[in-house]
Amino acid sequence: MGEGWGALGSSGKLAAMTNTTVVAAGLSDADVAERVARGEVNTLPPRSGRTTWDIIRANVFTRINFLLMVLFVIVLSTGSLGNALFGFLIIINSGIGAVQELRAKRTLDNLAVVGEGKPLVRRNGVASELLRESIVLDDIIEIGPGDQIVVDGEVIEASYLEVDESLLTGESDALVKQLGDEVMSGSFVVAGVGAFRATRVGHESYAAQLTAEASKFSLVKSELQTAINKILRLITWLLIPVGVVTVWVQWTQNPGAPWQEIVLRMSGALVPMVPEGLVLLTSLAFAVGVIRLGQLNVLVQELPAIEGLARVDVVCADKTGTLTENGLQFTHATPVDGADQDQIDQVLTQLATADPRPNASVKAIAHALQPAGEVWPTTAMAPFTSAKKWSGMSFGDQGNWVIGAPDVLAPTGSAVAEEAEQIGITGRRVLLLGRSDLAVDDPAAPGVVTPMALVVMEQKVRPEAAGTLAYFAEQNVAVKVISGDNAKSVGAVTGSLGVDTGEVVDARTLPDDPTAFADRVETASVFGRVTPQQKRQMVAALQSRGHNVAMTGDGVNDVLAIKDSDLGVAMGSGAAATRSVAQIVLLNDDFATLPHVVAEGRRVIGNIERVANFFLTKTMYSIVLALLVAVAQLPFPFVPMHVSFIGWYTIGIPAAILALAPNAERARAGFLKRVMSFSIPVGLVIGVTAFVSYLVSLQSVPTSATPTQASTATVIAVMIAGGWAMIAIARPYQWWKVAMIAIMITLALLTVFWLPGWYAQMLPVWPWLATANPQLDPSNVALNTTAAWFGLGAAVLVEAMWWISGRVTGLHRRVFGSLAER
Repeated sequence: MGEGWGALGSSGKLAAMTNTTVVAAGLSDADVAERVARGEVNTLPPRSGRTTWDIIRANVFTRINFLLMVLFVIVLSTGSLGNALFGFLIIINSGIGAVQELRAKRTLDNLAVVGEGKPLVRRNGVASELLRESIVLDDIIEIGPGDQIVVDGEVIEASYLEVDESLLTGESDALVKQLGDEVMSGSFVVAGVGAFRATRVGHESYAAQLTAEASKFSLVKSELQTAINKILRLITWLLIPVGVVTVWVQWTQNPGAPWQEIVLRMSGALVPMVPEGLVLLTSLAFAVGVIRLGQLNVLVQELPAIEGLARVDVVCADKTGTLTENGLQFTHATPVDGADQDQIDQVLTQLATADPRPNASVKAIAHALQPAGEVWPTTAMAPFTSAKKWSGMSFGDQGNWVIGAPDVLAPTGSAVAEEAEQIGITGRRVLLLGRSDLAVDDPAAPGVVTPMALVVMEQKVRPEAAGTLAYFAEQNVAVKVISGDNAKSVGAVTGSLGVDTGEVVDARTLPDDPTAFADRVETASVFGRVTPQQKRQMVAALQSRGHNVAMTGDGVNDVLAIKDSDLGVAMGSGAAATRSVAQIVLLNDDFATLPHVVAEGRRVIGNIERVANFFLTKTMYSIVLALLVAVAQLPFPFVPMHVSFIGWYTIGIPAAILALAPNAERARAGFLKRVMSFSIPVGLVIGVTAFVSYLVSLQSVPTSATPTQASTATVIAVMIAGGWAMIAIARPYQWWKVAMIAIMITLALLTVFWLPGWYAQMLPVWPWLATANPQLDPSNVALNTTAAWFGLGAAVLVEAMWWISGRVTGLHRRVFGSLAER
């Protein structure tokens, strides 16, 4: 936040300023009622971007649910309810996904109401804050620095009003708005005050499009979702030929078998090819991430921001409002060159009184000094902007007064500039009050400035800031402190937080050459006297060097840099325009929340990669096994119930647990490459192992083994090999992961070796169990032992594949040299 003012006027004070015309007192209650009845209201899309029906439809009518439903109906036609257990995945997939997304939508909608800016609407001659949806056509809306234009309109009052439309047009310079000019929703005020009449509201206004883009609950423009979509398309195309071949072989090569058995074997081949949990657990991880962040009073305005959180390696933080609290405390004003103390206090009081809605600096002055008795008439005004770093007012015969940065207003090397520098080194904010020889609205202003006083203010460092910066240092996330304040003052504040600041850079000395500029920005950590345009350049420079940049801020001078960054983070009490363009809003203004936000993003993305490894490995070995069985023209070894058992214990349950587990490793590019480098070779190993084990087991049929015993042996081989894949993916180990692995192994052993016996004992008692025959027979010890050796051999190969993929992609960094999980 800069020195000087940001004025937003009530209509009375606005009228007192020059170049201002008060046109209307606003609509009456009757006028508003008429427009509401005609539907001329500012109706906006849902804040989360999706309706309840959109979420339900997206979770129920999916390609995966369609495939499972077809197979479910086919299996039900055989009368085997037990083998149709996989059909419950349709209900689970749809139910869990929809419920969690609806919870996330409710969280987003509730937080958005708290976090969004409320425009100041004038009705019946009184200005009051209203929700955006309450605006109607022809409403009068007052605006000032930091305010976002929420609907389209026509300017009816203007006092040095400047509007930035760069988010709409790309034009970097602020535009001066005068009476009759048009303002567009999506732009924001950078200086001056004014009011406009709403001419387009609701869907006719650009605000509707802005809301849809700024708060959309979607996965667009996400490397992760793009990769998953590619995987699903590939699997869909593979399923078609493999499915056709499998169906043909199972129907033509087993002419003597009952049709029910053929259908079950065919379904047993097709069901595991569908990666049913991949999309579910991906959506679940994102939705739970939104809910968890919501509990921390963090508003996620774009769902892909969670992915961005995991990839951030540079955080650019504005000092004021981020490392320090927003409020300032006026301590004293020291006269310069014998200036009169009473006159200084009177001028400061007049400046504070004439500002309709002051910023933090002017508020501190107004709070500390006595109210002015006689108010001086204002003849000219120059609002503060971050670019020029000063503001001022002309009071007719009382003179032209400016206040702002001493190193801008005072001559370089002068005694007052040196004194201000020494005060700034202590971390305090210091402003120069001076008298100008020109009216403050003169194009050549401030002209020759006569220093009159140094105004000193204390700024309180946030107590949690030191711990937050230490966390980022531990996580190898670079922090760049970027501020418009004096460089020495910024360095003092940052140094007090225990940060090795190195050289503190005055941004006015940065080189113009883009390469040299980027070099300087990358090597230094603390910057002062940074203009809004330079903030944008810094973000772009860091991005050009391959960094994923998060930008935090709260002022209107941070808007463009936040918009350009990979992840924009705004403070909840910041300017409305800043909050509107940020992907993340810290509603409680707590900088200490940011580590939790980053950790949540890393948890979500890291665990989705784990989940993808699980389900793609299963899909790969299912396709390989189906192809080999088809080529050999054999009955498929599994029925759907076998597939369910294998899937539950080696994939589904572990994946669901690990999808929500802690994981603080920073995400890296190359998600698709890493997943494929593990799942394809491991899937090949397990698929070939299953086929060889099945082929060897069939050699004993019908002399010394039954087909059911051969299938059981194959189940054992796959459970061992697939179980080791689970053990590898679950690394690094913690007590709860070891417990999960032990429970899965126990359940698998009980299913294979205890369930068949229990079923045989209970069938006479409960005849209805005939529809849930597990079709397992573990009585052939020789076959089971052989299959177990095959499984163990595959486990050794899976371990080797894990190490190889780790060397190629860095996957094993989760285990060695990482404190990622806590």
